[in-house]
Amino acid sequence: MASEKIERTAIEMNNEDTNLREHSSPPPPPSQKSSKTQNLGITERSFSAAGAAFFSVIIANPLDVAKTRLQAQAAGVAYSHPLSNMTSRMACFGPNMMFADLRCSPSCHRAGIQGTVSICPPECFRYKGTLDVINKIIHQEGVGKLWRGTNAGLVLAVPTVGIYLPCYDILRNWLEDFTAKNAPTTVPYVPLVAGSLARSLACATCYPIELARTRMQAFKVTQIDKKPPGVFQTLLGVMSHVKSTNHPQSNLRGYRLLWTGMGAQLARDVPFSAICWSTLEPTRRKLLSFARHDEANVFSVVGANFGAGFLAGTIAAGVTCPLDVAKTRRQIEKDPMKALKMTTRQTLMDVWRDGGLKGLFAGFGPRVCRLGPSVALVISFYEVVKFGLHRQHYNTSS
Repeated sequence: MASEKIERTAIEMNNEDTNLREHSSPPPPPSQKSSKTQNLGITERSFSAAGAAFFSVIIANPLDVAKTRLQAQAAGVAYSHPLSNMTSRMACFGPNMMFADLRCSPSCHRAGIQGTVSICPPECFRYKGTLDVINKIIHQEGVGKLWRGTNAGLVLAVPTVGIYLPCYDILRNWLEDFTAKNAPTTVPYVPLVAGSLARSLACATCYPIELARTRMQAFKVTQIDKKPPGVFQTLLGVMSHVKSTNHPQSNLRGYRLLWTGMGAQLARDVPFSAICWSTLEPTRRKLLSFARHDEANVFSVVGANFGAGFLAGTIAAGVTCPLDVAKTRRQIEKDPMKALKMTTRQTLMDVWRDGGLKGLFAGFGPRVCRLGPSVALVISFYEVVKFGLHRQHYNTSS
């Protein structure tokens, strides 16, 4: 009897200690999904995403230009002085052309004399790598050309990301709730499905602007002192080859050209999004778990999202580089009939036949260097703005 009383007393004391610890210790922080952003509206999410896209495009555009130039060069686009061929010289022939200096830059000493014209060899205009592209654009075209297509990039990125990230958030939240109740084993695949669907919607909505941006970045202006065409003029140029007011079928074909290469774009972006979000979500949660001893703050949100975004963007960019090469080739094709008949599979086969593995990964360096930090910046900015808006709403309501 005495031993039973002692055991009963010990059990009661242990229960009291357990209850005391439960009441005295701070409650565990709520999950990331429910505590921070699930109650934000589509307008706030779109505002956060658009701001992130704006800064990303401005910072990363030079690397995007370098990547496009390298891929276009591998596709056969010739980069040279606009007056390096006889036809162009004859068109501009005059007193000023008698002893013209057509060197790639005033400081180049490799130019040779052709008649009365001083002109550089083709090697001066051929790109050898990312830094070489940037250096030659600065010396031959001016620093401003590194931001060629920025206006199209902003026109594209703000609505695209403004659609993409909010749709991803909403789809992910809905699919997580649905799969948790009906198919718990499929929850880890939710980011893959949500990212693919959201990216497909954003791509189909804004694709013509992406086509214009690629063409603006890929081609040089062929006439001196002529202002490069903008987004609207570039799109009109795409349609002008086949558009005719007298033939409705030709008009329809002209509008179809505005979506030339969208299959390649989807073939690149859907796997990119699937790989990116499948890598980003578990990495972000793991990094955030290190700060779970305290309430999340701006620094922990930035650190976790930037690190996860950089890793996910780098991996996804490297894996999908061949699909990006195929997309660029289809978008810069100037023959409208050929452009309408091209397929992503056939384009990849042509790239492999012409350039092998090196051709498939043309522009790999600038693509990875651009998308790793770009994804990190966009995700970090997006999540921080959402975090701030959530805090503001919480303080206002309380």
